[in-house]
Order: sequence, then C-alpha cells, then structure tokens
Amino acid sequence: MALIKSDIDFMSARKRRITGIISTVMLVVAILSLAINRFEFGLDFTSGTLIEVGYPQSINPEDVRQQLISSGFEDAVVVAFGSDRDLLVRLPVEESADDLAAASAASSLGNEVLAALQEASDVPVEMRRSEYVGPKVGEELAEQGALALLVALGIVMLYVAVRFQYKFAVASVAALAHDVIVVLGIISLFHLTFDLTVLAALLAVIGYSLNDTIVVFDRARENFRTMRSTDSEFILNTTLNQVISRTFVTSLTTLLALFAMLLMGGESIRGFAVSLIVGVSVGTYTSLHISCNFLMYLKIDKEDLAVPIKEGEEVDSLP
Repeated sequence: MALIKSDIDFMSARKRRITGIISTVMLVVAILSLAINRFEFGLDFTSGTLIEVGYPQSINPEDVRQQLISSGFEDAVVVAFGSDRDLLVRLPVEESADDLAAASAASSLGNEVLAALQEASDVPVEMRRSEYVGPKVGEELAEQGALALLVALGIVMLYVAVRFQYKFAVASVAALAHDVIVVLGIISLFHLTFDLTVLAALLAVIGYSLNDTIVVFDRARENFRTMRSTDSEFILNTTLNQVISRTFVTSLTTLLALFAMLLMGGESIRGFAVSLIVGVSVGTYTSLHISCNFLMYLKIDKEDLAVPIKEGEEVDSLP
C-alpha cells in the first residue's frame, strides 16, 4: 500500500516547461560558478602537508591558526577533525623538482608545526600523523577521478541500453549528467574543498540517481506494455504517481542519515555529506521530473517497448 496517494499531473506541457526552466537555471548557475570560482582542491589533488594534532581539552581552531600565523606559518589552514580536541593543519609545500626533497621538507615541517603549537600551548600537544602529497600524485588523482566519472556514465548508458532501450539510456545519462553538474556547481559556489571524499560522493550520487531512475523506467516499461492507452504522456504520468511514494520515503530516510553525518561527523566528512545531500535532493527531483521529460523529448511510444514476436510463434488474434 502506497504511503502517499497522489494524482499529480507531472507530464503536462505546462509542468514540463516549468521544470525545464528550473533545470536550465540550475545548470546555468552551476556552469557559471564552475567557470568563475573553479574548485578549491584539497591536498589529495595538490601538493602539501597534512598534519593531525590532538589536544587533551577543547580547542578553538581559529586560536590555533593565529598561533601558527604568529610563528610564521601564514598559509596554514586549521579545521576541527571529528571532535573539538582534534585538529587538521593543512600547509602548502613549495614545488620542487625533487619529490624526495619535498617529502623530507614536509616531514620536518610537521615537526616545526608541532614545536610551534607546543610552545604556544599550556597543555601537551600530540601529533597523530603527518602526510605529504606530491604534485605528481595529485595530478594523477585528478585525472583518474575525472576518468572515473566518465567511465561511470558510459557504463550506465550501456547498461540501460541493454536492459531497456536506447532512448532510456540517453535519458538516464542526460539526467545523471544534470545531477553531477549541479552538484559540482554547488561545490564551487560555496567553495567546498574538493578532495577524494567529495569525488566518492559524486560517484555515490551517480549510483543513487541511477537507482531512482531505473525504478521509474522499470515501471514505465511495464506500463507501456500493459496499459491500453497509447498516450505516452498519460502512461508516464501514471508511472510517476505510482512510484512517488517509494521515491519520497527512500530519499527522506537517506537525507536523515546524511544530515546526521553533516551535524555529527565533523569537518573531515563535511564535503562528503553536503555533496550527497545536494545530490540526493537533486536526484529525487530529476527522477520525478527530468528523466521522463527527456523520454518525451525523445518521443518514446509503445512501439519502442513492444515485445518482439519470435519467428514461428503463434500470435494471439484477440484484441
């Protein structure tokens, strides 16, 4: 039994124009933000040193940053990590032709930071870890991350084309590209640090949005084959009203978990949680509005999903 009983006119020409305008505005804002703001890449994609330090009591990250600035580390970025007693210190490292020398300099930099913090603090400071990411590694990670997104979209298109029909494949990939661009635009608009956790969130958004879209397409395929109506708009509208309860409940429970991660998870997974919250929200909107809009633009009809009759098989002559 459906939790939400609805008779919403999703697919009328007026509603499709409205959702088309909304999506166009979101895409334009996202693309402009990407062109103007670019990304603030984390140390996963750029060279630098990441130092995790622990205090026996609560500490204000801004106070620690001022201590480091006073000690000569003007470019230090300090954020809370998991709790108000654990901090992450990010420091850029000067580019060097010799990666070994740069790594050695990063190691000594960690010791210098610890000494500066210890000198400015009345309580003992513990260094949990000190990591260095070289520019070559960061460049490779960036290239592999972009390739991972493209491969994921390609595999999705192939899978949907095989399971359903090529018009469904084009519509699903267009909807996924819409979701990814909007999430990337939000990341650049709000200057979120783009690191490996955010890349993982983007891949998770692709999987989540695809799952929602597949549910809609699977019901649409069934309705195209069983409903007597030949009106594609009516069939798709019926489909969306049949799946809205499932989509709403799934998205709501997922968002509750993500907001808990955002509020309690600390700075280390903030970008991951925000990216997924935006992705799940936009993906829900896309699965209910944009994916079927693309099918209408591609002029999907019952003939596209007719079950092929095998040669020699008797055909039922009854209507």
